[in-house]
Amino acid sequence: MNEVQAANGRAPAPGLAREYVRVDRVTKKFGDFVAVDDVTLTIGQGEIFCLLGGSGCGKTTLLRMLAGFETPSAGAIFIDGQDMAGIPPYERPANMMFQSYALFPHMTVAGNVAFGLEQERLAKAEITRRVGEILDLVKMAPYTKRKPHQLSGGQRQRVALARALVKRPKLLLLDEPLGALDKKLREQTQFELLGIQERLGVTFVVVTHDQEEAMTLATRIGVMDRGKIVQVGTPTEIYEYPASRFVADFIGSVNMFEGRLVEDEPDHVRIESGELGGTVYVDHGISAAPEATVWTAIRPEKINIGRERPEGPDNAVRGVVKEIAYMGDISVFLVRIDSGRMVRVSRPNIVRQADDRISWDETVYLSWHASSPIVLTQ
Repeated sequence: MNEVQAANGRAPAPGLAREYVRVDRVTKKFGDFVAVDDVTLTIGQGEIFCLLGGSGCGKTTLLRMLAGFETPSAGAIFIDGQDMAGIPPYERPANMMFQSYALFPHMTVAGNVAFGLEQERLAKAEITRRVGEILDLVKMAPYTKRKPHQLSGGQRQRVALARALVKRPKLLLLDEPLGALDKKLREQTQFELLGIQERLGVTFVVVTHDQEEAMTLATRIGVMDRGKIVQVGTPTEIYEYPASRFVADFIGSVNMFEGRLVEDEPDHVRIESGELGGTVYVDHGISAAPEATVWTAIRPEKINIGRERPEGPDNAVRGVVKEIAYMGDISVFLVRIDSGRMVRVSRPNIVRQADDRISWDETVYLSWHASSPIVLTQ
């Protein structure tokens, strides 16, 4: 395993074994529109780095600059220590897999994968050997003579991946690589991608708007908003310790309440929130001014729901269940608390048939541990 593949428990923590990609204060403008705004970023060799953000945030533009299809308006990009200024795409140690897959419809699977090697005028025997190896790796060897229209979406995705990998790039750039696949196939393919990357040791930079995909694939994630990278961290860091309300709200589901800091000690804080209709006790200190306005974010899975009123004055509110969504592995409850706010709570369905299931219009109490809330100041 690569040294940097730690974030998902796949390897030691990312102390970036060796810098492979460096983006140094890069800006890209299209007329007056700033698509990428003063981005600085370092990606380690052998890392799977995901650029995550909504449509129009600049992630694909940044990827295209790494590939050489766009030129920065300012700043510099270095790959393996070499400044990429003026170096065309075909001379970079990188290959790009496009969202559309861009397979040649008149060519077979083998022909599509071999195309790039044929352009390099490699010996026929070498091409045959390398194409066979990579098709074995992506489990497409039985389909070498088929054409793209005879393949499923998942199979076309594998052919596109094989074509990108057969030239043995040191850096593979993937633009929404799994976007065309259905949910179950996408989840299966994510783990297959991890296995392929681990075997080959190629550095991956993946653009996606799918949070679950980024959390599954990435050693680290760069969250983008309006052309800027607003936070970089492991999946755990991004989810459990978001740096802002935007990141907390963008990654997963969250309940967020505005409040006022009424007690600030080194080992705990207490927040009074009218939106919550109660107080929040957090078992660690924060950096904020006395009486400052802060926001408390609590993930749905960290909230307990029950019929009995919890003890203590903090971290508990009363409400009425308004909606329940049974999703197989979990149930999601929408609870209107006494303040009028709707709170989302998720609960694992551990027991197949529970006699004490909470139902619609029941009065319930919501509570959470003092370590669960995330306190945000911006």
